[in-house]
Amino acid sequence: MSARITELKDSGILLQLAHRAMLELGLNIPLIFERCGVKTELLEDRNARTPHDAQNLFWQVLEEVSGDSNIGLHIAEKMPVYKGQVLQYLFLSSPTFGDGLTRSLNYQRLLSDATLATFEMVEGEASIEISSSSVKVKDLRHLSEAVAFGLLKFFSYVTDGEFKLNRVHFAHSSSVDTSEHKRLYGCEIAFDQPDNRLFFDADILDIPSLHAEPELLQLHEKLASEHVAKLERQDVVARVNRIIGEILETGQVNLEQVAAKLDIKPRTLRTRLAEANTNFNQLLADYRCNLAKRLLANTSESIDEIVYLTGFSEPSTFYRAFKRWTGITPIEYRNQKKQL
Repeated sequence: MSARITELKDSGILLQLAHRAMLELGLNIPLIFERCGVKTELLEDRNARTPHDAQNLFWQVLEEVSGDSNIGLHIAEKMPVYKGQVLQYLFLSSPTFGDGLTRSLNYQRLLSDATLATFEMVEGEASIEISSSSVKVKDLRHLSEAVAFGLLKFFSYVTDGEFKLNRVHFAHSSSVDTSEHKRLYGCEIAFDQPDNRLFFDADILDIPSLHAEPELLQLHEKLASEHVAKLERQDVVARVNRIIGEILETGQVNLEQVAAKLDIKPRTLRTRLAEANTNFNQLLADYRCNLAKRLLANTSESIDEIVYLTGFSEPSTFYRAFKRWTGITPIEYRNQKKQL
C-alpha cells in the first residue's frame, strides 16, 4: 500500500517555537489562538501534528493582530533555534555539514508533510529550494520568509557560525520596504523569482562537524526512521477513517470493503492497523461514536436519522452502542449539550 497522506500536517514543534517568538514580541496570544482555533494543550504535546493548510489563517491573523507587514521575518528572528530533535542530532553526528544535510532531508517529514526542502547544485553553487506540496499554502509570503530565516539560523548553529548565504530568492513579490530582509539575511535578496531558494558556497558542504560520531549517527538515523514509520502508520489509520466516512453515507461498512478501497488484502489491512496499535472494529466504533456525538450536539436530526447516518440497522442496537460508548443514552447526551 502506498504511503499517501490523507491530510498534510506540520510538527507541533513549529507552533511551539512560534509561540516562544510571539511571547518575545509581546503579541496578544490568547486572541491569536482564539481566532486560529488553536488549543493551548498543543504547546505541551511533543507528538502533536497541526494541519498544514491552517498556515494561511495563522499568518493572516498574526499580521492583523500585530500590525506588522514583516511578521514572518520577525517571528523567525525571535524563534529559538530548532534544537533537541532527531534532525538536529543527525546533523551534529554526521561527518560534515553536507552529509548531515543529505541525511536530514531524507527525514524532513518529521517537521512537515508539505513544506519541502530540496538540495541542488546550480552552476557550481549550492542551493536549497523551499516549496510546499499544498496548493493553498504555496508561495505564502510570511511562511516562506520564516522558513528561510529559520534554516539560516539552524545552519549557522550546526556549523558554529560558519554558514553564510550568498543570496536568497523568493517567488513572491517584495514588500515596499525590504530593509528588514537585508538586515536579517545579510545578503542579496531577489523577489518574483521562479522559486524560493537559498544560495551558499559549495565549500560549506565540507565543513566538518565538531560532534561527529559514527555510532551515534547510526542510532540517530535508526530513531529518525522509526519516527517516520510511526507517521506512516498514522497515515493508514487516517485513510481508513476517511473511507469509513465515505461508505457509512451509503450503508453499513466492513473491513473487506475498506481493504478493497485501499486495493490491499483484508489480512494486510489487519496487520497494518495492528502495527498502529489499533484494529478495524475499534476505528469503526470510534468513528460512529464521534459522528453520533456531533449530530446529537450540533443538529436537530431525529434519532432515527442518526441511526441511519451512523450505519446502524436498528435503533435498539444504536442505543446500546451509544450507552456503551458514553455511559448515557443519546437523548440524555443531546439534552446535556443543549444546557451548555
